[in-house]
Amino acid sequence: MTDALVGIIMGSTSDWETMRHAAETLAALDIPHETRVVSAHRTPQRLYDYATGAADRGIRVVIAGAGGAAHLPGMAAAMTHLPVLGVPVESHALKGMDSLLSIVQMPGGIPVGTLAIGKAGAINAGLLAAAILALGDPALSQRLQAWRAAQTEGVSDAPSSAPALSPTP
Repeated sequence: MTDALVGIIMGSTSDWETMRHAAETLAALDIPHETRVVSAHRTPQRLYDYATGAADRGIRVVIAGAGGAAHLPGMAAAMTHLPVLGVPVESHALKGMDSLLSIVQMPGGIPVGTLAIGKAGAINAGLLAAAILALGDPALSQRLQAWRAAQTEGVSDAPSSAPALSPTP
């Protein structure tokens, strides 16, 4: 059993530059998590062991980031009943569109919640994992609401030199 509630897995160490944003978001919300490199192509047994054992170890949500062919989120989802959130990592060749399409086009019956390409997707995966966990955790729900309120308050008003917007008639 682990203390982690969210498992963050990625296809290679180079994916950490993107996936660290999910980890930082979870840390800001005080959500225990773990990170692992689990390649669908290079370490399939490690992926199998991780995905099939995650729930028994206490993991409640898996965030899977992958680039290129991006099979990791779908393969993990095929081997666990836990929610899997897929983060397309930006690739050099196709700027992450290949990753996005690979993750989002799962066959019916194997759902993967697919987020945006790159940093925004990783942050949103952390927030979505928090929202899922908050359904059964009132204290986490309060932390998530406070985080969102702070985000809203952090948006500055338009500078005084900006033209006023008139309401649409």
